[in-house]
Amino acid sequence: MDASPDLPPRSRVPVFNLPGVVTASIAVLVGIHAVRQVLPDVWDVQTLIDLSFIPARWTMAFDPAKAQAIIQAAGEGISDPVTAAARQDFARALISESSPMPWTLASYGLLHGSWMHVIFNVVWLAAFGSPVARRYGPWRYGVLALAGIVAGALLHLIIDPLNAMPLVGASAGIAALMAAAARFVFRPPSAYRPAMAWQIAPPPRLETIPELMRNRSAVLFLVIWLGTNLLFGLISLPLGAGDGPIAWDAHLGGFLVGFFLLPLLEPRRRPEEG
Repeated sequence: MDASPDLPPRSRVPVFNLPGVVTASIAVLVGIHAVRQVLPDVWDVQTLIDLSFIPARWTMAFDPAKAQAIIQAAGEGISDPVTAAARQDFARALISESSPMPWTLASYGLLHGSWMHVIFNVVWLAAFGSPVARRYGPWRYGVLALAGIVAGALLHLIIDPLNAMPLVGASAGIAALMAAAARFVFRPPSAYRPAMAWQIAPPPRLETIPELMRNRSAVLFLVIWLGTNLLFGLISLPLGAGDGPIAWDAHLGGFLVGFFLLPLLEPRRRPEEG
């Protein structure tokens, strides 16, 4: 007779253990790009025009006198005269619009230039969006990502107001999540010892900026991230993510918002939590 106790079966460990909101975000980005692949070219181009963020369109809406400067800028730096002429024709079409299409401040984050672009963003979203979603929940995660996307578009507009090329990609929102995660993932492990085995240690508080600057891992991450974005922005490499160069200014806008907005989203701790 077997006298061994009946123990519950061991649960399987999932291969992908992502928070639900991160999984949903990835599904939306991949799904939208997949749908665009089967759309007729005319529809896809119209989708790009209606949903991408184009600085020149906003500049024209607030300062129509910039029309000629926008057209001239569209052809600058292009060695191929056919391509330069095509870009200027596109700029002429844009300046005929009277609306900046305000929804494009956020909607551009749903579009991507290529499958490689989508894959890059999905990998970084899974890596840095997950700790933020686990710590703050889906709503604060969403607010942070959306704020990063909007901030990225605004900084791109400020730095390059005559640019008539569409800006697409969720990179600015992901940069906000990366900056937010950097505020707590590099903190040394807590010395908390639970009184009971079932008790879970409270999440570590955010590091202050002076503390972060003394954390070698965090500083190394920040320097590498900022340096890489600046480098690829200055030499205008596409890095396989699309047909255009990396929008380093949009990434920077998202990163700064994520870094400084996160403390405002931090839930208030009770005094005994420290």
